[in-house]
Amino acid sequence: MSTAKKPAAPPGTGLEARVVASDHAALKLWLRLLSCTREIEGEIRSRLREQHGVSLARFDYLAQLHRRPEGLRMRELSKALMVTGGNVTGLTDELEREGLVTRLADAADRRVWVVRLTPEGQRSFEAMAAEHEGWIVELFAGLSAQELRQMYGLLGTLRQHLQDNDSIE
Repeated sequence: MSTAKKPAAPPGTGLEARVVASDHAALKLWLRLLSCTREIEGEIRSRLREQHGVSLARFDYLAQLHRRPEGLRMRELSKALMVTGGNVTGLTDELEREGLVTRLADAADRRVWVVRLTPEGQRSFEAMAAEHEGWIVELFAGLSAQELRQMYGLLGTLRQHLQDNDSIE
């Protein structure tokens, strides 16, 4: 997708087309949040692919390692990315061949691999991450600073409620 502005999708299109006036406000909000998330994620996927030749999965993988310069065990990386060990192994193999990550035996357990960004991987990710942040700012530019703070706070309240009531059935 290009960075040119597209007209906003009218309410009631996409996932929101499932909503009828009598639906509960919580259902309407859920579908709107999901629609927005999918649109933003789709745009970010497209831009990463077009401008950097990487998938969102690869970007997320590098982001996890960037947050942990000491590296992550393969199992920890798999858990953080919420993917199977096989997926992490395949991506690690690719990124290692490209010189973006290195795999080292864990000092405490030689059967376990720890993955770290290489200096080249660090530079590559930081360049993408700076651009990614700019895209996110651009995509949220339709909201005022106050609206962003308010939405952030409200979603934080929702998240806390969900965590406090993780046994909601």
